[in-house]
Amino acid sequence: MLDATPCPVCDGRDHAPFAAKNGHQIVRCAGCGFTFQSPLPRAEETTALYDDAYAGATEGYFAKVDKKMRRSRGRARRLRRLARGPGARFMDVGASGGFMMAAARESGFDATGIELDPKSVAYARQHYPACPVFHGTVEMFLHDTPEAAASFDVIYCAEVIEHVPDVNAFVAAIARLMKPDGRLFLTTPDIGHWRRPRDIQRWDAFDPPAHCLYFDRPSLTRLLAKHGLRIVSRALALKPGLKVLVAKA
Repeated sequence: MLDATPCPVCDGRDHAPFAAKNGHQIVRCAGCGFTFQSPLPRAEETTALYDDAYAGATEGYFAKVDKKMRRSRGRARRLRRLARGPGARFMDVGASGGFMMAAARESGFDATGIELDPKSVAYARQHYPACPVFHGTVEMFLHDTPEAAASFDVIYCAEVIEHVPDVNAFVAAIARLMKPDGRLFLTTPDIGHWRRPRDIQRWDAFDPPAHCLYFDRPSLTRLLAKHGLRIVSRALALKPGLKVLVAKA
């Protein structure tokens, strides 16, 4: 058994080796079953990892902008139903090139974003100048703009939480930004999904240190509950992922 990094979900220190990749050890908590990298990356390592994460905004997520915008517009229209009044505020945590926040603005939201990768921030500011983008983390945004607390109707966080080494500070900051009746739409890979490859090394989402946290439904539910949040609905995911709508408890 390993006695190392506290479990981000239950704070336990009794862990068993689970797998290793790219020179990083992945463990499973004996107390709650959560799977995560131990030790977790330091903040400066994460910042370095996401400095030009998309090769100057020319690869990966930026390769098919039209397709990304069509998908973002459909999702933004569905999320707009959660906040019908004028002036509804939308925050994209992990805004990348700004596609989702731009789609949210088209749907009638007052939209903004937060992004750690400076090249992605530059792309979003160039292509979608009507939507402000904060360069940094959600914790930094809340520190710099405390008046933003409890001001967002919808917060969108897609495929981000699995990258975050201090996930409790991250979720706590998101909870503080939500209005009392606000909603969080969150997606992340699902290590417990029935279609996840049995051989973890063959799963494309198994990618430490970029992905340092590996949630299933119980572990995500428990983490959110620590910060006064609860899952109110869950979308069907044919690929190994979680897609949940979250409210304040």
